[in-house]
This record gives sequence, structure tokens and C-alpha cells, in this order.
Amino acid sequence: MLDRQGIVMNQKQLRRLYREEKLQVRRRGGRKRALGTRRPMLVPDRANARWSLDFVSDTFTDGRRFRVLAVVDDHTRECLALIADTSLSGARVVRELDAVIRLRGRPDTIVSDNGTELTSMAVLRWCQQTGVEWHYIAPGKPMQNAFVESFNGRFRDECLNDTLFSTLTEARSAIASWKEDYNHHRPHSALGNMPPAEFAMKATLERQAA
Repeated sequence: MLDRQGIVMNQKQLRRLYREEKLQVRRRGGRKRALGTRRPMLVPDRANARWSLDFVSDTFTDGRRFRVLAVVDDHTRECLALIADTSLSGARVVRELDAVIRLRGRPDTIVSDNGTELTSMAVLRWCQQTGVEWHYIAPGKPMQNAFVESFNGRFRDECLNDTLFSTLTEARSAIASWKEDYNHHRPHSALGNMPPAEFAMKATLERQAA
């Protein structure tokens, strides 16, 4: 490499010159990650104590991809939301969470992985504004989010893998029908073979009577 006077300089000399002239360019640090908490997670004992959140991906018949945002109450196992779209940003995630909160109240904690959308400034700002604690599971440890992982497996096997979708409208219609059946008609072994909505109602009545 040539300096201003046409003298050949090697890399070491060039670095020394940059240091002497204080021209070093600061290395950009890695993207800040929202670490959340790492304490052991207990099974919640009431509705809205903890929600789990994750994305599921699928394709249309023409090969285009779409994603589904799944939100589950870890106590009642209710599916609170299944939002299908070709793009789901962090801002969209918090808008959908606000919509669920308007219907059933605010959760104490939300659990998710460290995906880009879920560690976005929109999500971090939303947590500060709402007071909801967001717990990020350790990278590569999906079983730390076992409730929604189990739900996703059932959702994929019984809905996504069982149906061909040509359009987003078709996908949303089929997903909404499956969600209704899952919440109100499908027995859940972990809930004494009651559907999640029935279990949630029973738990609410018992809490009110206590």
C-alpha cells in the first residue's frame, strides 16, 4: 500500500501510522441482545401468570413462505392467538399482544426465544411501558419453552401439514377454525381431558369461590 508520498507500506506500518495519528476506527460491537432472566421456570398456577410465544413457518402451494405467531397461556393451555402473515415484525407482535390483553388482561410474564423480532426495540419498549416481564430462553434450548413447543407440534401436525394453502386468506380461515376447535372442543390430557376453554372457566369459578 502507498502512503501520500508514494512509499510502499506494509500492514503493520499502516496500523502503527493509524495509531499515531489516532485514526483507528472503533470496532462495532455486536448487536445488543435482550438476555432476560435465567432462573428455573415453574408451572404457573393461574391464568395470565405466564404466556408463551413462538413462530411457526409454512409455505403456500406456489412456494411462498408465511409465518404464524402463536401465543399460549401456560396454565390453561389456551391458544390466545394464531396470527398468520407473510411478515411479522416486532411492532406487529406488540400490537397483537395488546389486542389479546384487551380481551383477557395483562400477563405477568411472557416467554420466547431470542429471535430478531422478539428482541427488537419495539418489544423492549413495550415491556417497559406495560410492566410485563419478558423471559428469553437460552439459545438452542427450545424445551425451556416447552408449553408452546408442544402446542406448535400439534398445530403443525393437525393443521399446517394437513392442509394446502394457496392464499393467506385460505390459511387464516383454516387456522382460525383449528384454533376454535382446539380451545373449545379438543380434550387435553394435561387438563384432565377437558378442552382448554372449559378448564379455564372451571379454574376461574373455583378461584372466585375460594
